[in-house]
Amino acid sequence: MCGIVGYVGPRPSEGILLSGLARLEYRGYDSAGIAVIDADGTLGMRKRAGKLSVLRDDLDRAPLADGTTGIGHTRWATHGGPTDQNAHPHLADGGKLAVIHNGIIENFAALKAELVAGGAEFLSETDTEVAAVLLAREYHAHGDDLEAAFRATVRRLEGAFTLLALHEEHPGLVVGARRNSPLVIGLGEGENFLGSDVAAFVEHTRHALAIGQDQIVAITPEGVRVTDFDGAEVGVEPFEVTWDAAAAEKGGWSSFMAKEVSEEPDAVANTIRGRFHDDAVAIPELEGMDAVFAGIHRIIVVACGTASYAGQVGKYALEQWSRVPVDVELAHEFRYRDPVLDSSTLVVSISQSGETMDTLMAVKYARERGAATLSICNTQGATIPRESDAVVYTHAGPEVAVASTKAFVAQITALYLLALHIGRVRGALSAQDSARAVAELEAVPGKIQWILDNEQERTAHLARWMADTRSVLFLGRHVGFPIALEGALKLKEISYIHAEGFAAGELKHGPIALIEPGQPVFVIVPSPVHSAMLHDKVVSNIQEIRARGARVIVIAEEGDAAVLPFADEVLHIPLAGPAFEPLLAVVPLHIFAMGLAEAKGLDVDQPRNLAKSVTVE
Repeated sequence: MCGIVGYVGPRPSEGILLSGLARLEYRGYDSAGIAVIDADGTLGMRKRAGKLSVLRDDLDRAPLADGTTGIGHTRWATHGGPTDQNAHPHLADGGKLAVIHNGIIENFAALKAELVAGGAEFLSETDTEVAAVLLAREYHAHGDDLEAAFRATVRRLEGAFTLLALHEEHPGLVVGARRNSPLVIGLGEGENFLGSDVAAFVEHTRHALAIGQDQIVAITPEGVRVTDFDGAEVGVEPFEVTWDAAAAEKGGWSSFMAKEVSEEPDAVANTIRGRFHDDAVAIPELEGMDAVFAGIHRIIVVACGTASYAGQVGKYALEQWSRVPVDVELAHEFRYRDPVLDSSTLVVSISQSGETMDTLMAVKYARERGAATLSICNTQGATIPRESDAVVYTHAGPEVAVASTKAFVAQITALYLLALHIGRVRGALSAQDSARAVAELEAVPGKIQWILDNEQERTAHLARWMADTRSVLFLGRHVGFPIALEGALKLKEISYIHAEGFAAGELKHGPIALIEPGQPVFVIVPSPVHSAMLHDKVVSNIQEIRARGARVIVIAEEGDAAVLPFADEVLHIPLAGPAFEPLLAVVPLHIFAMGLAEAKGLDVDQPRNLAKSVTVE
């Protein structure tokens, strides 16, 4: 959740910290703060509740003294509300030590009681201040050795955390630690960086190191040292960031979400690039897994939120093309029900950030019980891919808006590639069916672009017209059902109105009671060409809700005349095979949710109470 950045080097750190936080603000945006050690060796700190702009304005009015060592933080509140006092950094040791934190320290109450008994006083409601006060105590107990004190401190903490700290007696040094929470290193020339993800420093360097579980890093201008919690040096995995800073900027768009919807064709095209060979899918990074794929008897997809809906879409393709039974489970429920796992089970995790805590813990649980694990992820150097046996990276580029759009279509695309790859390895997919699917996938980017070119303005106009709507329902069948769920989630996330997605066949089993005159209902209609029987059933559903006064907005393929007499509005998508319709049908729903939120004057990039990467359970 929270955005974290650290810097040591020759340049004034305030601007570097603020620009890094601006790129990380999607991770947390209810307060922000920085701490800097100035040229005189004095630690200065400023923090404010509200968005990063509030802190910027405060610093413009009264700048901190220039310094070349600093840490910065944008917060998503867990312990204590979004107030100036609860914002990070938190100070200790008479204001000479500053700490920032992402995660939850589960044993903070016991530690706080111990520290209070020793005479400590606290100014905030946070668990983070407990870590700061504890670190100050250990600092003096370890002869003012910041790294040794840091090791002693983190060994006492329980839960999930990334911590960064600096002390004014050690200018040119920032220390950090991670347990079940993200932290990456940026390597510069005579300067080094730390961040929650590479967006924190990508404008300065693309050279990065991924820190492992229960590891500590110390950065100075001259170098980087990584150890475990006991002080033993460990090797780290280098990687190159494949996108530049401009990719994480709006580039003239009204919002990051608008930009990212426009990039949905590229997200699909870049994810399939280099993964076709002779009309078949061959994913080079999975070749070492082929023996595992040949022996699996079951696939379980684990994910949360939007990613779980991508998994539900992928289930249809995985079963159809690989002929392996597939279950899709919410990651936060998975390990708590003691699922049956063995070496013939493949657990596929989906996470845009690769840091989703519930999904990470599900992956660890699966590995502990002998299952093979594979990650679908959009972020290099992330924890979940490193904890998995294999990874299929989506290549959607950085996604900054909290509500996922281009990452969603990229995740579905990656699942299709995985299904086709496993189907080929297992001999379950004919060469003809493989070639047909490859051709369909190659055509998807152009078809999404057609929707953006031909239906975007009409969809946005419809959203503006419906700005006062208080509830919207979504219906779909087969692969259209998870798309209905996704459409409803997007509307809830950024428009703050009631929305629900239903399997259309469930309509008569209860949900039809919600239909009243004027109730808007989106219906994802299957193709009359490829899915004639399902198409007829959904048209019957439309007639049922129309008879009860619903306002019906249909998403249907071009040329579907059968729906026209029963629809109040029709949003068209190009003709595609049944498996590929979800990649098209979801695009108008993304546009509609964005348009409705904009019409209501809401912040589509940073909806209330949400953060892009959920790194706490």
